[in-house]
Amino acid sequence: MRTIAYRRVIDLSHRIQPEIPLWQGDPAVEFEAVAEIASEGYYLRRFSIGEHSGTHMNAPRSFFADGMGIDGYAAESLVVPAVVIDGRSPATANPDYCLTIADILNWETQHGKIPAGSVVLFYTGWQEKWSDPNLFMNWDADGNAHFPGFSAAATQFLLTDRAIAGVGIDTHGVDPASDPTFATNRAVLAQAGIVLENLTNLDQLPPVGTTLAIGLLRLQGGSGSPVSVLAFIP
Repeated sequence: MRTIAYRRVIDLSHRIQPEIPLWQGDPAVEFEAVAEIASEGYYLRRFSIGEHSGTHMNAPRSFFADGMGIDGYAAESLVVPAVVIDGRSPATANPDYCLTIADILNWETQHGKIPAGSVVLFYTGWQEKWSDPNLFMNWDADGNAHFPGFSAAATQFLLTDRAIAGVGIDTHGVDPASDPTFATNRAVLAQAGIVLENLTNLDQLPPVGTTLAIGLLRLQGGSGSPVSVLAFIP
């Protein structure tokens, strides 16, 4: 029997509403009432949202034609330990900052070796920009976004040398916006790992000890899904 001992539960997901930050070309978030209490006796809406909008989890199918869809993740793989690396200082100085192997090793000198099977969360402070889509995406004059993420080398180190279960971040991508190859996504998803993006409330998590419970929509063959991520804090 495995148990989760906790004192608090923190919601790491943003509220979904039409004004949330989106990648250029992503479908808009839309709600439409299809039943009203006054006429039908109950209230019901239909909604539309991209598979990679809001707080979401990516699936291998988003980068590999024959990859597993979001509906293929086993339930037990969605309850995982997590560690948090605070990278606000370098990310504030450089919006294109990439987490490095040196950052990871420095974190480990303070908190111990990252346990195998963990999801590594990179806290950049970008969650504070969520209410302003332009600030969050940080578009430049040429229409290019700028936000921090994991370097390809750091991701490969985490997968190979630390046997992590996945990665997560409070920006719109675990890959920095400057990386058009999506190296981190590809490396993690090639192993059917966990990729969480647009997280929030990472400031409320300790560096070690958190357990995540990830609730996804089992969209058949989905490239990803909006998710509800709950963090259990010991």
